[in-house]
Amino acid sequence: MSYNRTVVDETRQGNECSNGGPLQNGREILFQAFNWESHEHDWWHNLEMRVDDIARSGFTSAWLPPATNSLSKEGYLPQNLYCLDSAYGSHDGLINLIQEMHQHRVRAMADIVINHRVGTTRGHGGAYNRFDGIPMSWDERAVTSNSGGLGSPSYGENFDGVPNIDHSQAFVREDIIGWLKWLRETIGFQDFRFDFAKGYDPKFVKEYVEESKPVFSVGEYWDSCNYVAPDSRLDYNQDSHRRRIIDWIEKTGHVSAAFDFTTKGILQEAVKGQLWRLRDPQGKPPGVIGWWSSRAVTFIENHDTGSTQGHWPFPSDHVMEGYVYILTHPGIPTVFYDHFYDWDNAYHNQIVRLMNIRCCQDIHSRSKIEILEARSDLYAARIDNKVCMKIGDGSWCPSGQEWTLAASGNRYAVWHK
Repeated sequence: MSYNRTVVDETRQGNECSNGGPLQNGREILFQAFNWESHEHDWWHNLEMRVDDIARSGFTSAWLPPATNSLSKEGYLPQNLYCLDSAYGSHDGLINLIQEMHQHRVRAMADIVINHRVGTTRGHGGAYNRFDGIPMSWDERAVTSNSGGLGSPSYGENFDGVPNIDHSQAFVREDIIGWLKWLRETIGFQDFRFDFAKGYDPKFVKEYVEESKPVFSVGEYWDSCNYVAPDSRLDYNQDSHRRRIIDWIEKTGHVSAAFDFTTKGILQEAVKGQLWRLRDPQGKPPGVIGWWSSRAVTFIENHDTGSTQGHWPFPSDHVMEGYVYILTHPGIPTVFYDHFYDWDNAYHNQIVRLMNIRCCQDIHSRSKIEILEARSDLYAARIDNKVCMKIGDGSWCPSGQEWTLAASGNRYAVWHK
């Protein structure tokens, strides 16, 4: 996809969504409301006690962990999708939480794990590739041929160790659509997050979203960034990386956003003294937000990259610089539970302050960004001519008496008019 084509799509999508729609009006701020260990802590009850604060802070949607019956306590090895008694709490506890969220006008986002499913019964080849005795009782045709079933080969990457679902089967899609509608209409989930989106064709995400009609949906298309040999240094040019994410969004028919892994990968290297990385050769942000900001869900950490897993962690002493970047920039920002509630209360308060600035100055997913400085020790930008920000050790402030310092901390400052 060319850069110019992306800009055209962005403009058209802005017109489509001006009166609402699958991606709303661009004023979303998401909250990832769990970490990798949350299943140990009576989670639905814990979150219910925090709903008032989540709402007052300005979050529009809270992404909950997988609520279905699972062979792993974290929820990512689902089996009986209609059973909502999980390690996070009971079916009734989940309903109480979602009802409390509705009362506070915070949407509940379901974690949709449909790339794979753990079988109940041995079938073809002696593998557990049948789903007998539970709702959605599929046979071996529902499992891809390269993960032990009798279905078609997998479209994308294989999730090893468990049966991968063949979404090309009409009976599979019919059952998944029925389940998604049940989550929406009976349980009360309003938003969807599609787990392991690299595993199945995005055209099926299009069908699932169009049929079940979530208010908002986002896909986890996690691809490796580009690195340069021999020292595995992050490449300055990540265009092919962000293009792969954008291609996925395109193939969903534009109905789903995607997590901006490109921005995360670049930002977490940039804050360590390479802030020049935050301006691409065209003078734009180098992540998905630079090409298609209304479909880019920005974040600096999640349950996989950080938490106790730590697969791709953001440098902990630069976390606030990361939040200053995503909460002042276009895109749809996400705040991680650990930073908001498990770290020092000062982090919670600083993040809320940045969220308030974003909302009061009406910074949104399509806001105009002007990068003013991008060198090793300093990054500075002006957003919608309403907000200026800087991160890094370098000294900088906007010129003109109309600018007022609105927030500041270690290696960051934010101004508004």
